[in-house]
This record gives sequence, structure tokens and C-alpha cells, in this order.
Amino acid sequence: MNFLKFPIAANGLMSAKIGINVMQVFYNFIAIFIRVAANSLSNVFQKKLAFEGENPVIVNFINYLLLSLLSVPLLFFVDYSAVNLTFLLYALAGGLTGAVCNCFMVMALEKGELSVLGPINSYKAVIGLIFGMFILHEIPNMYGIMGILLIISGSYFILESPKALMKKDIQYRIYALIFSAIEAVFIKKVIILSSITASFITSSFLGAIFSFIIMNIFSSSKLKLPVKRHSIMYVLTALCFGLMTFTTAYVFKYMNVGCALSLFQLSIIINVILGYKLFNEKNLIKKLFGSLIILIGSATILIFGH
Repeated sequence: MNFLKFPIAANGLMSAKIGINVMQVFYNFIAIFIRVAANSLSNVFQKKLAFEGENPVIVNFINYLLLSLLSVPLLFFVDYSAVNLTFLLYALAGGLTGAVCNCFMVMALEKGELSVLGPINSYKAVIGLIFGMFILHEIPNMYGIMGILLIISGSYFILESPKALMKKDIQYRIYALIFSAIEAVFIKKVIILSSITASFITSSFLGAIFSFIIMNIFSSSKLKLPVKRHSIMYVLTALCFGLMTFTTAYVFKYMNVGCALSLFQLSIIINVILGYKLFNEKNLIKKLFGSLIILIGSATILIFGH
């Protein structure tokens, strides 16, 4: 009888593990859905603020300031034994690259179209391949080259002309995605060394510090209390940005960064639709078609292109 119990116990244990894995996949996709929606809404609110006259570097600072205030209660739930020099270095690097990334993003949104700037984010995969070639000496395989060609082809429907790459808003968006790709590596390292909560807190507080420094260096405008309508928009921006930051850290903990980044690209479709609905941006069908091609190219690179 005892001999017969072992297979039954083993099967029960295996079933439990499968159940846990299925639930984790479900939680991952919920987090990805929230992240994609929060990212798109955050872009909408930041664009509205910048479009209505708020200085982009001030928008960036207030966003991180509110986010750090929201993070204060989480300080009681952090394991401080994980804090060491290595942790601090990665956290500082993550805070700096995050603050610079979002600053460029708001600067791009101030003048650019949401339905154009959203799809440009997929160039992150191409930049990753280029960095891999020159720094890691990784030559892209057939899928990597195919992905690049798809992204370039899709961009034709979004940008209409290669000259569009010379526009300031497009250049700012490209700078933002470069820093975003670098930030992702540092976030992952902070999570590995500590926890999702610690990553969220350090991103918030250090982002506020570095965005304050950026504001003082590059802005001649004085920091002042926003009008009531803008105050509400700032709070909504911070809430969306906070959800995006936390769910990004959550997904990075349980998924490969490359696969996670490819799934995050789903936000480009939402950005195109929101740009059309909220800002009367033109050529919806054409941009959606181009975005779909770019999405396939980005996923091809991030999943199969190495």
C-alpha cells in the first residue's frame, strides 16, 4: 500500500505545480494588460499637460514627486537587509535613466502626434540588436534581420517619409526609448537583488531626485502650483505612471525581459486609437496597419532574433 502511494503523491505534486504555473501566467497577462493601458493613459495625460503650456521638465518632476509620495507607505514593507553598494549603484542608474527617459518622452509628446510616437517605441528592438552587434559582438540571425525589415516597412505607413526622423519630436522619442531599454536592465537587476516593492520605491524616489536636478539645469521656468484642472491631470498621470512602473517590475520578475518588452509593444495600437479619438490625428487605418507590421517585427526580434 505504501509503495502505491508514491506515484499518487508525485502526481498530486505535479498537478499542484502545473496549477501554480497556470495561475502565474494568468497574473502575468493581467499585469501586462494593466501596464499597457496605464502606459497609454499616462502618455495622454502628459501630452495634454505639455500641449496646454506646462513645461515638459516640470511635468516630469511633478510626476515623479507625486509618485514618490504615493510610495511612502510601501517603505514599511521593504526588507532593508538587501540594501548594499551593488543594489544602490543599480538603483541609482535605474533612477537616472528613468528620469531622463520620461523627460524626453514628455518633450516628444509636447509637439508630436501620439499615434506616431507610440509606434516609434518598437525601434527599441532594433536598437537592442545594434547595441548587441557593437558591444557584445552578437550578429542578428535571419529572424532579427526579418524583424528589422518589418519595422522599417511598417514605419513607412506611420512616418510617410524618412525626413520625419529629422523632426525634434521623433528624435526625442528615440532618445526616450534608448534610455528606456537601458533602464529595463537596471530595473531587472534591482528586482533580482531585492524585490518588486523595493524596485518601485527606488524608481520613484530616485526618479524624483534626478528629475528635480534635470528641471533645475534645463528649465528657466519657476516651479509653481498648477491650476486646478492641471492638478487633477497631474494626479491621474502619477496614478497611471505608478501602475505602469509597478506592473513593469512585476512582469520583469516573472518573465524574460525580451518577451516582456515584446508584449508591452501592444500599447502602440492603443496609442494610435487614442491619438485619433482624443487629438483628432489623421490616417487611422493606415497607422493601424503600419503598427501591426511593426508589432510583428518587434516581436520577431525580441523573441527569435538573437
